[in-house]
Amino acid sequence: MATAEGPSDPISEFRSWELEKLASSTRAANEGLFEGILEAAPDAIVIVDSRGRIRIVNPQAEQLFGYSRDELIGKSVELLVPDSAREFHAEHRARFVQDPQMRPMGVGLDLKARRKDGSEIPVEISLSPLRTAQGPLVISVVRDVTDRREWEDMLAQRTAELEQSNDELQQFAYVASHDLQEPLRMVVSFLQLLKRRYAGKLDQEADEYIQFAVEGGTRMQLLIEDLLRYSRVGSRELFLSEVDFNEIVDQVLAELGPTIEETGATVSRAVLPVVVADPVEMARLFQNLLANAIKYYGEEAPRVRVDADRLAGAWAFSVRDNGIGIPPDQFDRIFRVFQRLHSQAEYPGTGIGLAICKRIVERHGGRIWVDSIPGKGSTFRFTLPTGED
Repeated sequence: MATAEGPSDPISEFRSWELEKLASSTRAANEGLFEGILEAAPDAIVIVDSRGRIRIVNPQAEQLFGYSRDELIGKSVELLVPDSAREFHAEHRARFVQDPQMRPMGVGLDLKARRKDGSEIPVEISLSPLRTAQGPLVISVVRDVTDRREWEDMLAQRTAELEQSNDELQQFAYVASHDLQEPLRMVVSFLQLLKRRYAGKLDQEADEYIQFAVEGGTRMQLLIEDLLRYSRVGSRELFLSEVDFNEIVDQVLAELGPTIEETGATVSRAVLPVVVADPVEMARLFQNLLANAIKYYGEEAPRVRVDADRLAGAWAFSVRDNGIGIPPDQFDRIFRVFQRLHSQAEYPGTGIGLAICKRIVERHGGRIWVDSIPGKGSTFRFTLPTGED
């Protein structure tokens, strides 16, 4: 017989019981998963309620702050904030609760956390709001960045020391080179005077000695002049403007006219772009590259080609020749100061020209390299940024 409350339906009651059991099982599984995530997280996690009371912490938080879980649960999160920032932290926390938005790790000011022993450690903190049936919560992920900050500080110190050392070395090279010019000029002048006055009046051996001294002094003058040029590239301020590279290359070729005529060289160029750069430095760059392309030739007369291609965010220039080429294991060496692959008798020079080119290109934000096959020629390439995205 049915009661006043209505007929009983065993099937419905069974289904309700099964649904409740399933929901309970799902909640238990989710809670287990959540606890597993907290336990496995690499960073400290502190979850607080809208009043700033700590509700949940993981083992990493206990280890980081030096408190046990029982010492943290129910306490104000300001317990973990340095005294100097505690008052402001409460205000920031209140504003975050009013307008909760996820803040990724590393965003914000230089933050520190306070440990149980009173020591302070640099940290990064990410905040994520979480709405629950018991009210809003804030998940704080705290990462100890002590080691990283120490490395950053050490790197900054080393960088500053290196910059100072480079500046001092550059200044020394400039001053030394400048101060050496005058006495060396006098030595070479007197040696040349001796050569003119006493040529043929002494024995052949004496004439050879004087000749060796004159050649050595003259070479030293060239080295000092090139060293000064190299120093000026780093110390001289860049004066950027729109540079027509057709005019730059034509100007350099006009200056190299006697050398081109003497060697029978053929030099051609494509239509080159206008790029923002320092015109003086660009002229020096092409002077070195084109002079080398003409100088280092083999049995055939030099053939040189200048091209430019547009890349993403940069122009890529190339100076290609049919010269003697460069072994692959020497590609990096040739851009260092005073590095030469040939004797002075074979090809005169100081070994500074390509080092100057490298410094010029890098000061403009580009890079320079070479592709070459011995006996087949070389192609020197460099990039210059366009200044566009």
